Amino acid sequence: MDHRVERLRTPEECESFARNATARKRPDLALEARRKAVEMKASEHNAETPVEKEALAAVYAYEALLTQKNGKKTRASRTWQLIKRHGIIEALQRAVNRPAETADYESLAEMGMADLTFEAIILRHPESFSAEAVGTSQARLGERGKN
Repeated sequence: MDHRVERLRTPEECESFARNATARKRPDLALEARRKAVEMKASEHNAETPVEKEALAAVYAYEALLTQKNGKKTRASRTWQLIKRHGIIEALQRAVNRPAETADYESLAEMGMADLTFEAIILRHPESFSAEAVGTSQARLGERGKN
């Protein structure tokens, strides 16, 4: 990680740095700063397992995507409601098992965060999710790999 990004102490500093890096045509530094912001936000929660921490990071990556698309800070309100009602693991399963796809994979891939899609996390930790969620994730990521 770049020494300038390592010095950033808050998610807000990371986002500001990322905007400046983008303006200065340094997408590599912008990506590092955005990833650090996502990790910092996820670590603010009391995740009990590594899979829960990764899942929270995925939600924050999705919010970063929404914010970038909308040009203003945008929360994943429905996802957070689902998490509050059912917990993070069940929320990811429910999101993936919906007929419509979850977070825009191509956009997350363009941001350098394809590994933070819900499907990717489910496939990295299949023991934590239902067979249905794993199967759906495999099918979706398999279809994307063909494109």
